[in-house]
Amino acid sequence: MENSDGGSVEKLLGLLKENARLELPEIARRVGITPEEAAKLIAELEENGTIRGYTAILNEGDGGSEVKALIEVKAAPRREGGFDQVARRIAKFPEVTDLCLVSGSCDLLLTVRGKNLQEVAHFVAAKLATIDGVISTSTAFMLRKYKESGRVMEDDEEYERLKICF
Repeated sequence: MENSDGGSVEKLLGLLKENARLELPEIARRVGITPEEAAKLIAELEENGTIRGYTAILNEGDGGSEVKALIEVKAAPRREGGFDQVARRIAKFPEVTDLCLVSGSCDLLLTVRGKNLQEVAHFVAAKLATIDGVISTSTAFMLRKYKESGRVMEDDEEYERLKICF
């Protein structure tokens, strides 16, 4: 994407990542462009797929209404497409909210949501593990989220170190 100073796109994307609810005049002021240019740039970024959506970070607390799990998947790569075929099949399930190809002890890492532990377990056993190319899975249930998308999920408690007396 062409722009006069080359940095407008990066500045704009940084601002939207930090707070997608900023008003156009404020975005324009911070980027150093007019509100009309900011609106056009955002529209172009949405149209070309650079911006794929906007989301809110929710404080779901410790006893949320749903269960989340991180699932590591070891998969057999295919001759054509590597892990893409397996990943595309997994991505079609509505229970899967995030899916990444990763390096390390597993090949794919996904986030799954369900109403309860049994629903997530059923997804793993009946849907995920039966996909051709899935070799094994390892599930870790999320118990508490401390930070998400750069945001600390709860206010820092004042920490007072215990005094040591001799």
